[in-house]
Order: sequence, then structure tokens, then C-alpha cells
Amino acid sequence: MITGALARGVVVLADSARKLQSLQMRLTADEVKDDMEHLEPYGFTSSPLPGAEGLAGFIGDRSHGVVIVVADRRYRLAGLQGGEVAIYTDEGDKIHLKRGRVIDIETGTLNVRAQDSVNFETPLITATGRIESTGDQIAGGISQINHVHTTVKSGNEQSGAPAGGGD
Repeated sequence: MITGALARGVVVLADSARKLQSLQMRLTADEVKDDMEHLEPYGFTSSPLPGAEGLAGFIGDRSHGVVIVVADRRYRLAGLQGGEVAIYTDEGDKIHLKRGRVIDIETGTLNVRAQDSVNFETPLITATGRIESTGDQIAGGISQINHVHTTVKSGNEQSGAPAGGGD
């Protein structure tokens, strides 16, 4: 019979600077374990806040255990439909992969860094608010900065199509 192989606990401290994150866990009222390795799935990492709950596993005795999973019911997104997936933070940021092949991203500022380019393959892009650019935008194969119109008309009349393409 294996007794004490698994234990629930509460995160006290997290050290995410190490190659394998280390947690201090309070397992019982008088049992605090320092430097417990937190095993995380490849490609995913998080730094749990104090008060998050974890499940620790032990082999043999309780001298060395690993934290298998950490959850935080205080911030977990509730009400997802079957098959949906979400990544979230305590500040309300989230990436929600929803039914119907819809992905919602909510945050204060979204930064995208790409070494070479950002490509969109879609029939429609919709934006609200002000759009600012420090570089050129190419729409329909035509530069938005360096294009020449074939004719320019005053007032509310449409000018001709840009040279090099367009209708």
C-alpha cells in the first residue's frame, strides 16, 4: 500500500529563474517543502501566484517530491464549452480558442515582433480606432506610401487607380 505518494498543497513562493521552476509548497499545516521542482508540459510555462493550489507527487518517502500540476481557481476562466481551450492571467488577459473556429484575444497592449514579415491571408481585415504605421503597408500588391495615382481630381471625386495595379 502506497501512503502519502500524492499530496495537495498551496504555493507559497515560486522561482521561475531556474531551468526547472522551483516552488515552495505548504502541504499540511506544519509541512512546508522548499525547492520542489515544478514539472510543466513542453512549450508551456507559468509562474503561479502565492495561494495557487498544486498536486505534489512523492516516490518512496517525502524527502524529494515534484509538483505535477498547479491550478488557481481564483482566476480560472469558467463557462467554456466542451472542446474550448484558453490561456489566462490573474490580470484578465486571455487567449480563448472558441467553438466555431474563433479565437478571441483580450489584453491591454498586444505586441507582435517578427524578424522578416507579418502575413495575413484573409479576404477581409477590419480595424477600429486609429491606425499608425512607421513603415509601409502593402495592400493588393500596392505600396500605401510610394504609389502614384494616374489622375488627381479635386473635391469629392475619386482619383484614378494607383499606377501598378488596382481598379
